[in-house]
Amino acid sequence: MLRERLGYAFRQPDLLRHALTHRSYGASNNERLEFVGDAVLNCVIGVVLYERFASLPEGDLSRVRASLVNQETLARVARSLALGTEIKVGEGEQKSGGTDRASILADALEAVFGAVFLDGGFDAARGVIVACYGDLLAHADPALLGKDPKTRLQEWLQARRLPVPDYAIIVTSGEAHAQIFEVECRIPALGIVTGGRGNSRRAAEQAAAEVALERAGQGEGGDARADD
Repeated sequence: MLRERLGYAFRQPDLLRHALTHRSYGASNNERLEFVGDAVLNCVIGVVLYERFASLPEGDLSRVRASLVNQETLARVARSLALGTEIKVGEGEQKSGGTDRASILADALEAVFGAVFLDGGFDAARGVIVACYGDLLAHADPALLGKDPKTRLQEWLQARRLPVPDYAIIVTSGEAHAQIFEVECRIPALGIVTGGRGNSRRAAEQAAAEVALERAGQGEGGDARADD
């Protein structure tokens, strides 16, 4: 059960029910709880980073926090909790796979955090948020967080005086309103070719860059290999 995965027992179960109800399902939905949860999440993550990185300046704290509270990270955390299986959406959203859509997952998770805050207060919300984020917080690296994969890859290559990668669209599929892009990232100097998919060219390039970073990291000692 989600309550067990959250590690929190609600005194007001209706709050959790509202948190898991998307606006497509009905008028009584999670938008107001999401508003509260967004504020609580930013506060909790800000406090945790302030405590953990005593010498980090304000600008870097803001950058790291932004990377931990953005839609992509929230959706990742939500998926780790299997939150999508608990969200109530309208028939149209259900048919289009809405319960696994990043925006719906992220909003629902923020709403859950808001529900915990209203039910149990700040300390309860902090405990749930820190537990849900787990290793993402425990192993947070200010030098990397807040920098997208393309930026990190470019900086890694430039530090070694290597040319920046080439990105090329290989395939575009799907209808105009729901296209899927497949992109290749090529680093000829290292013999690396990786692929990425996404619902935008940018997302696909970021996915390809992430894989290239892994290859480049392995290849730093001379073990980088191209895709088959």
